[in-house]
Amino acid sequence: MPRRSTQEWIRLSLRTPGILIFGMVFAPCGWILNLTATVAPNWRTLHNLPDLPADTFIQQGIWEICRANSIDTRADCTLEDTRYFGNQVIEVAQGLMVASLIVTLIGLAVAIPGVRCWRDRPNWVVAGLGGLLIFLSGVMVIIPIAWYTHILKEVTTVSDTTDVRVGYCIILGYIGGIFEIIGGFVMFIGICRCCGGKNRGETRIEEVTGARFSNQKRPTRRVEVPSLNRARSAASSIPYSKDSMDEDVSFPRAKSPAVPSINTSYGGRPYDVDL
Repeated sequence: MPRRSTQEWIRLSLRTPGILIFGMVFAPCGWILNLTATVAPNWRTLHNLPDLPADTFIQQGIWEICRANSIDTRADCTLEDTRYFGNQVIEVAQGLMVASLIVTLIGLAVAIPGVRCWRDRPNWVVAGLGGLLIFLSGVMVIIPIAWYTHILKEVTTVSDTTDVRVGYCIILGYIGGIFEIIGGFVMFIGICRCCGGKNRGETRIEEVTGARFSNQKRPTRRVEVPSLNRARSAASSIPYSKDSMDEDVSFPRAKSPAVPSINTSYGGRPYDVDL
């Protein structure tokens, strides 16, 4: 005979738990931001370069380098820089950013079957494993982004007059990585019950049954009310009469029909009694 656990838990609602919805929304958003940060050539921007016009600047990413200016919207992305791409941080960023995109997709594929879908209760182990993968993918993004930002001016040698600025890929990478870290961590904490089961939306059966018994309404007591339809006695102590009640009305009353006279005429002879 299987051993019964000391406490049993129950879900009062069949809705998908909030922590799983939170993770399944943040993870795809972070993946899109990381994809943009990976393919876009704007990890840093170099301005005031020697031997170049003042309105021309260089955009450097982890896959290509582009030259653009503030007047023309088109950019020339055929530039090559072996020293830049041979830097260790660039090689690490290429591998980790691509690996992060793949791991995020795997984490979503693992988490989707565990987020309830066609079941009454989520599979917390599967959903938590998917959240762990998403969490690791966010960490894999933050590592190269933080490293590149730390040595922003040391990736390649630049002149003292060159203005080195952070590109928008760094900002998108930070936001996307944080989204995945938060979303994956929130999904992973569902693998164990904590905070009294609130993270899973569960409640102890003892609490549910106790609340039901306490909320039962007691039957209302029937009270006999004496009837007020009693005949008025002749010796009433009320200081007004029935005639005054009839006169105290705020609307016209219908006229009572006239009483017919009892003195009728007839053509007989009068008798002495009539006189």
